[in-house]
Amino acid sequence: MRIGILGTGAVATALGARWANHDLTVAGRSPANTRALADRLGATAATLREAVTNSDVVLLAVRWEGVPDVLAAVGDALRGKTLIDPTNAVEHGVGVLLPGTSAAEFIADRSGARVVKAFHLFPAAQWADATGTTVPLCGDDQDALDTVAELVRDTGATPAVLGPLSRARQVEEVAGFVIGLAFAGVNPNSAVPST
Repeated sequence: MRIGILGTGAVATALGARWANHDLTVAGRSPANTRALADRLGATAATLREAVTNSDVVLLAVRWEGVPDVLAAVGDALRGKTLIDPTNAVEHGVGVLLPGTSAAEFIADRSGARVVKAFHLFPAAQWADATGTTVPLCGDDQDALDTVAELVRDTGATPAVLGPLSRARQVEEVAGFVIGLAFAGVNPNSAVPST
């Protein structure tokens, strides 16, 4: 599968490493960071737009604050593409979600992509060994959900489709809760039941 990774930070690095058996293209704001990550992953370095146009699936692995700039840079190239949204539109340190619609719906509305909310609940380090990890997925397009579920399994985790993209706000609230606990010095695993 051809995967475009937009971003060069911890999430891009961690998931890119788990998807090394795919054809990866990396893009970011800094050409030096883009080249360094591409070399590390055995991927192709490209511009943001090239990474989108040369891929079947796009991982939008940038900080929430950078999302509008990335969407503007790629223009209409995302229209109809499967896009994985691991962003957290939260005020870090307290875990409070920013007002408005879900981040995933914001991205879908502005990009025309087939957005799947996924990979947003766990820190990047989790993907080094995702055994026993369940990744909730929300999306409106079954083919996109199936594709992302396959990529979740490639990380060693288990996908769990929770429903349409309209449920993304709910799982984003969970991320805000988890982030708030972590920044308060509490292990989030101790705050939820373990069936």
